[in-house]
Amino acid sequence: MEYPAKNQQNYLSIDKSILRRYNQYLQLEKSLSPNTLEAYQNDLNHLLEFLQEKNLCYKNVTIEDLQHFCAVLIDLGISARSLARTLSGLRSFYRFLLLEGEVENDPTELLEGPKIDRHIPDVLTVEEIDRMISCIDLSKQEAQRNRAILEVLYSCGLRVSELCQLKLSSLYLDEGFIRVEGKGNKERLVPISEKAIKELNFWFSERVHIPIKPGNEDYVFVSFRRGGALTRVMVFYIIKELAERAGIHKSISPHTFRHSFATHLLEGGANLRAIQSMLGHESIGTTEIYTHIDTARIREEILNHHPRNINKKEIKG
Repeated sequence: MEYPAKNQQNYLSIDKSILRRYNQYLQLEKSLSPNTLEAYQNDLNHLLEFLQEKNLCYKNVTIEDLQHFCAVLIDLGISARSLARTLSGLRSFYRFLLLEGEVENDPTELLEGPKIDRHIPDVLTVEEIDRMISCIDLSKQEAQRNRAILEVLYSCGLRVSELCQLKLSSLYLDEGFIRVEGKGNKERLVPISEKAIKELNFWFSERVHIPIKPGNEDYVFVSFRRGGALTRVMVFYIIKELAERAGIHKSISPHTFRHSFATHLLEGGANLRAIQSMLGHESIGTTEIYTHIDTARIREEILNHHPRNINKKEIKG
């Protein structure tokens, strides 16, 4: 369920200079993406709305008040993951107030977040990826662009936002690397496969004939119709359509290629720290989900192929 509609007047209960400094803190010191920045601002507004209704000042909030606020959000039906993100935003706000000397204590310090079950995402096999690529209709003008998109997603393990923002000036194809700008404007160098480089070069031979929209000349992947950089929604649509054509019934999105990239590296013996670096994960804990995927697949293989399990299947049959 959605949060209540945002009411900008709720911000009147807090000094505007504090809000301005907090936004600067998030942008400059925390280097948050525009989407995360907006989410943090919305979460703060919901808290201020709650405090106004209870005639409470944000400076005098207690852990009990915040627990009550969380209970209200849960009653509204928000998910555990959304609640965890909200609490992250509130912790950030009160840490900022503490640094600024606006409060003497951080009421979020002992506030416990919800337990979030680790969801093991779907992963594509190499055969399924090849099937999707082979389903691209070569008679269509966007065919080579879409082939290059799939190869780059799988070869480099990019987020869809990173793919859409990829620049020609960030490609070092002779050296076999690309420079990627990830979350928080953090840059990383990622190796790119010869197959992906080949598909990119085929795409570039066609890209030169597209009238590019001014200001979009440096984007690798552009729209034939608009001449601008591809959107995340468009890439999602391309992936979903190709998965359907290939007869793949898993839950597929551009992020599935990132999961597949990491899982296949792990299965091939790659070091977890190296995978973390290539994916641009700030925490190794985020990368460790792929060890769970690998363990789950090993368990499935054992259940399907171990003699004791085979005998059980034969008895049941």
